[in-house]
Amino acid sequence: MKCLILAAGYATRLYPLTENFPKPLLEVQGKTILDWLVDDIHTAGLVDEFVVISNHKFAHHFDAWAKERPQKITVVDDGTESNETRLGAVKDIQFAIDQLGLDDDMLVIAGDNVLDFSLTKFVHYAKEKNTSCIMRYYEADAKKLSRSGVVTLDENQKVLAMAEKPQDPQSHWCCPAFYYYTAQDAARLAEGIADGCHTDAPGSYVSWLCSKSTIHAMEMP
Repeated sequence: MKCLILAAGYATRLYPLTENFPKPLLEVQGKTILDWLVDDIHTAGLVDEFVVISNHKFAHHFDAWAKERPQKITVVDDGTESNETRLGAVKDIQFAIDQLGLDDDMLVIAGDNVLDFSLTKFVHYAKEKNTSCIMRYYEADAKKLSRSGVVTLDENQKVLAMAEKPQDPQSHWCCPAFYYYTAQDAARLAEGIADGCHTDAPGSYVSWLCSKSTIHAMEMP
């Protein structure tokens, strides 16, 4: 299994802190955000390669970080140099697939999240379901729902639909940027893009895919 880490954003809301330095490499309690994520995921023993997808502006920072890590980590430079020219998360995933010839199951995560639970639970959940999977958490605030990905489910945790930033949310289940794609579903990414799937928010691919494949949603601890 590969772990794709989305780190090609420019974190403009944190300027000037991140104007010349990537948010995923900021330190939290003595370790970078990426160190926390990789150390945790590595304990599951199921990931044989981590792929960090960066923009061109920050790629050298990730290269330097990767050289200090014991795991196999590949940094992919998507060639963009500004927030205005960014590819968007979905196209970044496809870019990495094309550049590295990836054809494996994939854990896809945003590289700027500090968590207080282990992602290994999500990995094992996906392996047990043997389908593509997402995570979900309950959000009561309607305004926050309208700025997030919102999913509707059946009684067996199967995703029926997902909407990015809906004006009229159909549930209170928010979807954060943690995804598991089977190799078969990851291979359909190019099809989704060609079919008009939005490419900026990573959850947009789930919105397209859930009507064509089985996806389950694990509730976050």
